[in-house]
Amino acid sequence: MLLQAGVTREACEDSLSEAALFAEAEAVRLLVCSEMIQPEAAAHALVTASSRGFDDVVVILLQNGVDVNSMARVLLRSVKPALHANVNCTPLVAAVMSRQISTVKLLIEEGSYLDCLVQVGSWCWDSATGEELRVGACLGEKYNAIWCAVEYYECSGEILKLLLDKAPWLLETPRKGRNLLCHAILCQNPNAVSVLLNAGANPRFPIMMTNGTHVSYPIHFAARLGHAPVLKQLMLDGANINAQTSTGDTPLMVSARCGHSDCFLELIKSGADLGIVNNAGDTAIMLAKKSSFSSTIIDILSRALSCGGCITSSDITVFSPLHFFAASDSAEALLMTLHYSAADLNRPDGSGLTPVMVAAESGHADIFRLLVMAGADIAATSAEGKSAMSIIRSRAPETRDRFEQILLQASLADAIAGQQPSFRPLHYAARIGDTSSLTQLLKMGHDPNAMDEDGYTPLMHAAAAGKLEACRALVSRGGAADAGSETALSVARRSGRSNKATEEWLLDHVARAHVLAGEELTKHTRGGRGPPHRKAVRMMRSGVLTWGATRRRNVACREARAGPSAAFRRRNRRIIRTGSEEQLILMVETVTGREIHFEATSASSVELWVRGINLIVQDCAWSRPDEAEQA
Repeated sequence: MLLQAGVTREACEDSLSEAALFAEAEAVRLLVCSEMIQPEAAAHALVTASSRGFDDVVVILLQNGVDVNSMARVLLRSVKPALHANVNCTPLVAAVMSRQISTVKLLIEEGSYLDCLVQVGSWCWDSATGEELRVGACLGEKYNAIWCAVEYYECSGEILKLLLDKAPWLLETPRKGRNLLCHAILCQNPNAVSVLLNAGANPRFPIMMTNGTHVSYPIHFAARLGHAPVLKQLMLDGANINAQTSTGDTPLMVSARCGHSDCFLELIKSGADLGIVNNAGDTAIMLAKKSSFSSTIIDILSRALSCGGCITSSDITVFSPLHFFAASDSAEALLMTLHYSAADLNRPDGSGLTPVMVAAESGHADIFRLLVMAGADIAATSAEGKSAMSIIRSRAPETRDRFEQILLQASLADAIAGQQPSFRPLHYAARIGDTSSLTQLLKMGHDPNAMDEDGYTPLMHAAAAGKLEACRALVSRGGAADAGSETALSVARRSGRSNKATEEWLLDHVARAHVLAGEELTKHTRGGRGPPHRKAVRMMRSGVLTWGATRRRNVACREARAGPSAAFRRRNRRIIRTGSEEQLILMVETVTGREIHFEATSASSVELWVRGINLIVQDCAWSRPDEAEQA
């Protein structure tokens, strides 16, 4: 009707555009077959029909000679940032942007060029610095149809697959140093990434700068943009999780620097190496501590362990999970780590400290207990000579006691393998008066007379602390009251923490042991009138004092006193000239009333003899006279 009415060319071209816009196939056929349509109008109609998915209109236009690769201007709207723009594009690109699967397939079959570049993208990037910017539709880089299919992705991925099947070589064709996989990552489209990886995209494609230097890989790109699902896909398809950029950064470092905790977690779960150092000397943990998620690092690592992952470090001098959790007081995470890294239990970190030293230095008693019970070597020393015990001893008394209690419990549980001279559980139990632990340790074979580094025995420690029951327990199991120049009694008397009861008990014990062992004394004969003789004198447990084989030299004692009797003093004024000489004499009275005088070499010896004899006599409670003397 329009043609018969003699309308102008412009009216016919407008009619063609409207007919293509509303799928009026017959009208399109009539108009395009007329001689009133210019090639530009026909091309616009083809682009319009392609964008709407009107395949019958597209077929009519192509059958009537419209170029399948012709270009026409279309209006695009950008949501982010919000703007409208006119752009020249091909029918294929229009169909791709409108996600018209059947139309794309038709145009491909009709010979559409897939590598024709059109400026319909919304992203641009600087190939010199690698920075990206979302500028809005039609303002970004020029793409071919496959790149458009990634940015304008159709949910089933069918369009992208059709294009890749037709032109697989475009999969790895770079644009400004990046490939199609990089663009899918930039568009935050995990589905497109999956399609590309299944089609054979290289997850280790090197992203290059304009000067030809290598910068990074797609996995670094995903880590920088914070796309955890994409990151996971790349790792599953063979991306090197520990790949390093030209500056030495790993994906883990990149995610930490950019503050993407979800990516950091995903990489840790997949075994990213925390023991790598970049060119600037930074590690992933160092960068994480400076990031926005610094306060949740421990939680992230714990979550990774809870998910069944393991924390990997190729160099524990750079990063050690055990040392890290020991320093951060993370007991649960430490226990999980011990399941797979028990071999590192006694290995030093970069500062030369073992995990148990770190726990001691940090004051974390619970962590210290876990490590010790797991078999940590508390005797190990650092290059500077530090050990777990030296660190503990440098702490405040209450802190030291808390850690030594843990070591005592570990010793009782026999969790400290072998001999540990750095910690002596028997000495500690004696010092705190823990008789129950003392008894158990002695039954386990601990030597009651072992000396510590200061030359003190457990009994000396108990005496110095005034722990009477501990003293009794040690003595009953063979603890010696003296050791060299020091004795438990002398230590107790010198200590400000002992008490009178403990000192008296020790003195009784020493005195009793002294007289039972015996000593060489000078015996005065005939009440001091006869010549004195040196005799080996000792007390028997039966209460008999002996210095020879005859009956007169084996007497049952009633009492011993320091100093001579009045009669002895009167008869021996010539011998006893001073008070100091008198202090060396002791008198023993037998049950028959006989007085025997001995002279010792020191006043302390006299004190021990008098006290020891009287104690044994008291123990025996003699009530009958000496049969030998009666005879």
